Amino acid sequence: MMRVLAISGSLRAASINSMLLRVMADVAPPGIEVRLYDGLGQLPLFNPDVAEPPAVVAALREALLAADAVVIASPEYAHGVTGAIKNGLDWMVGNESFINKPVALLNASPRATHAYASLRETISVMSARVVEAASITLPLLGANLSEEAMRADPQICGMLRAALLALKADQ
Repeated sequence: MMRVLAISGSLRAASINSMLLRVMADVAPPGIEVRLYDGLGQLPLFNPDVAEPPAVVAALREALLAADAVVIASPEYAHGVTGAIKNGLDWMVGNESFINKPVALLNASPRATHAYASLRETISVMSARVVEAASITLPLLGANLSEEAMRADPQICGMLRAALLALKADQ
């Protein structure tokens, strides 16, 4: 069983990125378990002077270490990644949670190129392995899809399954 930790870079209740990850968990092929991380909003602001990370930071680190792979879906704000995802990643710099970890990046909008590139750069600097075949852009911008509609869309589900299978094949 491959364990995948899915992280949404959005804190919005109606986030299309969070919906996409929940659908991914629902349509995961046999042998792949996708678990959503929901603690991003509880992380304190990164402070390199903190010698002992708070329990919520340690829990994220442990979840990352326990995962065989990571999927990140994050929106773009002002040509960059969200502060929430950057803060979470900043807490993981300097530990081994991403070293050689297979990572897939999901992009819900073909126009969100700046955040996608920035996230790819950050993850690469942290020594993760971005799996190209598993990193996909889905044309969801302006689609006004509900989570149920995404789940019922064979193209979206097929792309998500293919991304997970590519992530598994890279192990």
